[in-house]
Amino acid sequence: MSVPTNPPEVYVVAGRRTPQLKAQGKPGPFHASDLAHAAARHLLLELDVPPDRIDEVVLGCVAPGPDEANIARVVALRLGLSERVPAWTVQRNCASGMQAIDSAAQSIRNGRSQIVLAGGVEAMSHHPVLLNELMVAWLAQWSRARSLGQRGRLLTQLSARHLKPIIGLLRGLTDPVVGINMGQTAEELATRFDIDREAMDRYALRSHRRLAQAMEEGIFEDEIVPLYDREGQVYTADNGVRPDTDMEQLGRLRPVFDRVGGRVTAGNSAQVSDGAATLLLASAEAVARFDLPVLGRIRDVQWAGLSPRYMGLGPVYAMAPLLHRHDLSTDEIDNWEINEAFAAQVLACLVAWTDPAFCHEELDSKPLPPIDEERLNIHGGGISLGHPVGASGARITLHCLSNLKRSGGRYGVASLCIGGGQGGALLLEAAP
Repeated sequence: MSVPTNPPEVYVVAGRRTPQLKAQGKPGPFHASDLAHAAARHLLLELDVPPDRIDEVVLGCVAPGPDEANIARVVALRLGLSERVPAWTVQRNCASGMQAIDSAAQSIRNGRSQIVLAGGVEAMSHHPVLLNELMVAWLAQWSRARSLGQRGRLLTQLSARHLKPIIGLLRGLTDPVVGINMGQTAEELATRFDIDREAMDRYALRSHRRLAQAMEEGIFEDEIVPLYDREGQVYTADNGVRPDTDMEQLGRLRPVFDRVGGRVTAGNSAQVSDGAATLLLASAEAVARFDLPVLGRIRDVQWAGLSPRYMGLGPVYAMAPLLHRHDLSTDEIDNWEINEAFAAQVLACLVAWTDPAFCHEELDSKPLPPIDEERLNIHGGGISLGHPVGASGARITLHCLSNLKRSGGRYGVASLCIGGGQGGALLLEAAP
């Protein structure tokens, strides 16, 4: 696919995100709409953009709550935007936030909108616990019962099988086509590319150390907005980081997805978290007209499909054609953000990227020069930060652009693997 001749520019004006709060085994203090509202409210207030100038709102979310149907619309109205501003929600599993950015950019490129609020959100601690079908059928019979005798007989039929819940989060992280969960796909990659447990734990340790150092240096101060719960507690930082962890502690953790010979543990996997990230996108005309700042540009996007069994390789399938299309080499990318779903998954992507057989058979390409790991996830990632699935695509986009601005680099790539067997990648360029 060739690059369109002189496509209209799409600028990222600015972005903000909430702290990513690790799930603690119970519903967290914020629902998804609370998180998205907080990030967007601070963003719009800081930019002083009149609400009537926003043409559209697009948010990514995998599982909004029962009171958050079309969560983008809920958030738009809570922000005080005009009722005439359309808002819609997108879902592409782990890349929902990135899909929202792509959808917003398309709206601007085709002239439908000038300024779009886009991003992603997920409150994974609030993902539902569901009744099983046996219990639902029993409740249907109960509602039709007309006498005490009928209800009495139904009560005698209740058993432990009826009360066995369906954990929405676990079911959602299981692929219904190949019948394995996301952790098992990481085990598949570890076997396919011969990635051992030590390498995975070492990568996880690096993620935590990089995040801890970034937090100490105040790297995220321009990105994170505070959250206030109903008890007056303030949340100002990502709380999943473990700065004191070491290889010994990580090595003591048992495999989660393959109890006998597995290598994937809770320590080298992404954390289950709650969080949101929002960005304001604008056309060149809107930037000039309203004298808006510019953080960077959305140059291009690539989506790819692959076997759900190897879904973790999605970034390779998406990033390679993106670079080929723009005639860019690996070393011309100044900052890489590859979402850390699992250490095995990121490491497998790095191996596949340079593997002659893989590149020839899967990408119809020569092997690519290796990605400099000093430019990759330089401040940690999902393993230490958390991976609120609907938000991560927007978060890594914002952080990649922030890194380019901070370092003076020009090009960045933000990419994710996607449950179900897909990959997504954005080519980003720093503000001129």
